[in-house]
Amino acid sequence: MIQLGVNIDHVATVRQARYRGGDVDLGEPDPVRAAHEAELGGADGITVHLREDRRHVQDRDVELLRRLVKVKLNLEMAATDEMVGIACGLSPHTAMLVPEGREEVTTEGGLDVAGQLSRLRDIVSRLGGSGMIVSAFIDADPKQVEAAGAAGFDVCEVHTGPYARVFHACGGDLRRKELVRALDDVALAGREIRAAGMRFNAGHALNYHNVVAIARLVGIEELHIGHAIVSRAVYVGMRRAVAEMKGLMLGASRQQGVDDL
Repeated sequence: MIQLGVNIDHVATVRQARYRGGDVDLGEPDPVRAAHEAELGGADGITVHLREDRRHVQDRDVELLRRLVKVKLNLEMAATDEMVGIACGLSPHTAMLVPEGREEVTTEGGLDVAGQLSRLRDIVSRLGGSGMIVSAFIDADPKQVEAAGAAGFDVCEVHTGPYARVFHACGGDLRRKELVRALDDVALAGREIRAAGMRFNAGHALNYHNVVAIARLVGIEELHIGHAIVSRAVYVGMRRAVAEMKGLMLGASRQQGVDDL
């Protein structure tokens, strides 16, 4: 059954807009409380990205989440010695390696596994040796899938940002060739990931409108969704926002193979 990992980074973004430094314990909204609400809404996992510049999630948040989260904790992280050390100390259930740029608003592309295979193979070994499932956030590129398998990753999360952009430009019209191609790119990457013995996950820029077609893909195991859920939660609360997204995903996954394009 398809699972939902809820990214709560932007709950911390709202807090950091007002509270900084030593005041973070007094600040609200607290991402740790948001994680609890997400769990009650049906989240199968909680995702946070501890960035090198600590722009939103803080070390304190990750430490508390590791102790208090009752579902899977997925730590997004850059492939740096500092982050590997933090991950090995905390032992989240999953460590997901992502590219990271100081000027980007959010992650803008997949990790170039093929271009740094030797270094990433060592990092994957260190993380896996500490008991974590290790995931790579990659573009829907056969070269990157092959490299991820060679590096020893357990999971590949396919970057759905390009699909989401085309979906928006086409108004979600699944008869448009360019949208069919964008969706097929994700589906093909998923088949290659599974053929290589890795788990097929997806995420980035998914929302309540474009998620259904992705959730229908054969073999997809987990979606990671953050901004859309946090945005919806502003109006209806985190628990309901998560439940609505989970309902869309489960309904779509039951249609796998029924409504093939």
